[in-house]
Order: sequence, then C-alpha cells, then structure tokens
Amino acid sequence: MLNFILLIVLIICVVTDVKSRKIFNIITLPAIVAGFTYYLFTNGLGGFLYSGKGFLVGFSLLLIPFMMGGIGAGDVKLLAAVGAIKGVNFVFYNFIFAAIVGGAIAFFIMLRRRELKSFFMRMFYSLLFIKANEGSLNLDKTDLSPTIPYGVPIAIGALCTYALGGIL
Repeated sequence: MLNFILLIVLIICVVTDVKSRKIFNIITLPAIVAGFTYYLFTNGLGGFLYSGKGFLVGFSLLLIPFMMGGIGAGDVKLLAAVGAIKGVNFVFYNFIFAAIVGGAIAFFIMLRRRELKSFFMRMFYSLLFIKANEGSLNLDKTDLSPTIPYGVPIAIGALCTYALGGIL
C-alpha cells in the first residue's frame, strides 16, 4: 500500500515540478503523515522511529543544498516523505541515485547549451581565487546555468532504488 502511495506522490510531484517548478505541501505533508501513521499502527513505537529516522535522513540530505539556495524546499520535503515511507536505507540510496541522475541531466543541459567550458572556467576561477578574496567571492545567481526540476531526479532515483534493491 505504501509503495502505491509513494508512486502516486512521485508522479504528482514530477508533473507539478515540471509544469510549475513547485512541489506542493498538499502532496508531501500527507505522504509524510501516512508514513508515520502506517508504521506507528503496524509496528508501534519501533515503526514510528523507523519512519522518523527515514524522515530525518531524507530531510537532512538536502538541507544544506537548500540553505545554499541550490534546491527548493519542496524537493527537501519530497525526499523527507520518501524517507518517512521507505526508511533510512531506501532514502539514502534514493539520494545517491538522484544525485547521479541530476548531475547527468545538468551536464547534458550545459553541453547542449554550449555552457560546459564556461562552467568549468567559473569553477576553476572560483577555486583559484577564493582564498585570495578570503571567501568573499560572490557568484551572481544569474550567471549560473538554469536550474532543473529536482523532483524528476528524486523520482528516477526512487525507481532505480526499487529496481536495484539499494545496491550501487
């Protein structure tokens, strides 16, 4: 039952993320509550803690990218919902697969737009001059490549985790 709920949540989030670049709380928060509630009633306190650990790991994995402005809050809540529904191991592997898929998508977007060379030059100069400026190097967000709807890599990462059983 929870697998079906997760599949529906992922499909809805992919559609809304691609169309409006938003992942809505009306989708992610009930999924989180469903995960906690299911495990609480089926396994008691141990199940609640299982869901809670998955939630915290999923939330924590994307918290720093969110705080740095590289990812949206909806993406953080979506991965937290995956953790609440599937647990720590699943959400960790989901994160790994999502990072690989997201990186590949970003790479191909930059390659298609012919921005790959300028991206690596910005990275090189940032690393080279960051110490000289004592950390004051400020990259303007308008200079960076366009963002991708990260709900898509999270959903593909979940499918990869299902298919491969969490084995890298």
